[in-house]
Amino acid sequence: MPYFEPLNLDLASMPQLSASYVFVYGTLRRGESRDINRLLPVPQWLGSASVSGLLYDLGTYPGLLLGGPGRVVGEVYAISPALERQLDAIEEVWPQQSGEYARREVLVQLDSHLVPHDEAAAGAKPTLLPCLLYEIAPERTQGRPLINSGDWVQYRMARAI
Repeated sequence: MPYFEPLNLDLASMPQLSASYVFVYGTLRRGESRDINRLLPVPQWLGSASVSGLLYDLGTYPGLLLGGPGRVVGEVYAISPALERQLDAIEEVWPQQSGEYARREVLVQLDSHLVPHDEAAAGAKPTLLPCLLYEIAPERTQGRPLINSGDWVQYRMARAI
């Protein structure tokens, strides 16, 4: 797996007009079956992050329910409006689609290695970024196994052994 160097981020100066941010936690993560980096226009990887929630095994992909005691691991990307529309189609959130997922905008916590060292050492508050994510419809999780680690990639790899 290629190594991705985290960017030095000044979140306040990042462009807001032509890009938004997405948190991906399942098959859209790097190296997975629907790796977001294969889509065009190519998104900009900002780093690893997590969000409060519960992750469920739905077979070949996971579903995230927001809230609860757990943390769900994922990645954050800056995306264009065109890519956002593609993600809506992939996740079937359009009215004519299955409605399995709902679009949500939530604050995700960027990993501490993305925060300047002096701020992290000073005990600064976690860096939060508003991101689009796709939450599974609660009824789709009934009877499905909970992924206790909150990490789809780790879970999938352990399951394959």
